[in-house]
Amino acid sequence: MALDLGTKTIGVAISDGMRYSATPLETIKRSKFTQDAERILQLVAENQIAAIILGLPLNMDGSEGPRVQSTRAFARNLAQKTALPIAFWDERLSTSAVTRMMIEADLRRDRRAEVVDKLAASYILQGALDRLRR
Repeated sequence: MALDLGTKTIGVAISDGMRYSATPLETIKRSKFTQDAERILQLVAENQIAAIILGLPLNMDGSEGPRVQSTRAFARNLAQKTALPIAFWDERLSTSAVTRMMIEADLRRDRRAEVVDKLAASYILQGALDRLRR
């Protein structure tokens, strides 16, 4: 499972059982951490998840800013609620790459806003899956 943590939403994607392809699953509207974690753990149970990948929003120069600190804090808190391994994946440009693909597909702006986070999570997960196969 991959999570694309935004300030207002969390994009969620999962892979098939053979860990070959990533599929967007849903977008969670963020509220309090406890409720967000509850929904994530519910999805973990429903989909027999083996690990969680969190998109790490590094700055373009590779440095870590406030969003990275927030993501690491989220991971620490989530690790207290699950024994699953949690890893990070560089998510630089994931949202812009997904947005560019949606524009090329001529998707309306309102529809893009609905799906961009879960598609970004899928993009992050696919990158991690591809790396695992090498």
